Amino acid sequence: MSLRLLRLYPAEFRRDFGDEIAEAYREATEDAGPLARLREGCDIAAHALRLRLRVGSAHRGGLLLAAAAPFLLAAMGARAAFLLASALNRAHVTGRPDFEDPIGYALLACDLLTLIGVVVALSGRYAFGARSAFAGVAGTSVCLLVASLPGALEMPLEHAAYLLPPLLIAVLPLLCPADLRPSCRIDSTAGLVALLIWAPLSVVVLALLDADGIGMIPLWRFAVPVAAVLALAGRPALSGVRTAGAFALAAAPFLVLGHFCGVVGEANAVPCLVLLAATGLAVRLWRRRHSGTAGHA
Repeated sequence: MSLRLLRLYPAEFRRDFGDEIAEAYREATEDAGPLARLREGCDIAAHALRLRLRVGSAHRGGLLLAAAAPFLLAAMGARAAFLLASALNRAHVTGRPDFEDPIGYALLACDLLTLIGVVVALSGRYAFGARSAFAGVAGTSVCLLVASLPGALEMPLEHAAYLLPPLLIAVLPLLCPADLRPSCRIDSTAGLVALLIWAPLSVVVLALLDADGIGMIPLWRFAVPVAAVLALAGRPALSGVRTAGAFALAAAPFLVLGHFCGVVGEANAVPCLVLLAATGLAVRLWRRRHSGTAGHA
């Protein structure tokens, strides 16, 4: 095992467990191909980063991140579905698609990859799905940077800031401790295939709902995917939100990505915050009552 990978760990952890990690890496990569070696190296790097950031399964930050991970993914999926539906709708209504050039097709492909990655992650194949979703978001950012060339280096600060929050939201699920990742929701391959077919078809339906150009409210086109991905995350994800911090971290990505989609703005920011506060209070009261009932039982 390369010493560079071991040096990623904190010194104390490296002294205590360095030999075990090196041996586990050697066994996992023996007679393995380049892709397997790369995957194992990425896993070790992610584990070391979690320890340095104190977001491992034994840390409070890790527990908080595990509770928020399904909602971070759900927000990414809702944004990808919104962007895909909006692009398809404009193409259908105007007859002139936004994706007439290679960059446009690449943007569509990246948004589709993000959506599929989110569906795969929330259905139970977490590691592969979260990496695919991150790759889609990163690809979108690269495409937008390339589209802005040759002025990318002089890109205004607000345009650069537009690219950073989605990337940060996409990175956080990758840091979720492996032993705290969401449980498998869809066991069968047939069920997963059905979901992977259903997700793009749902986006097409959203795009065609405004086929006559009557001006579908953008909030609706964002809210429907939000409801769908939250339903996919299911009750286990909701049951993991036990503290105010977890609720805030779970709600924040929807507000942030909703803002970048043009859905959450000055006109409705206050109502959205009030709704979230009321929801958080309701969840807290429900948990207090539920825990009290369980205690009496």
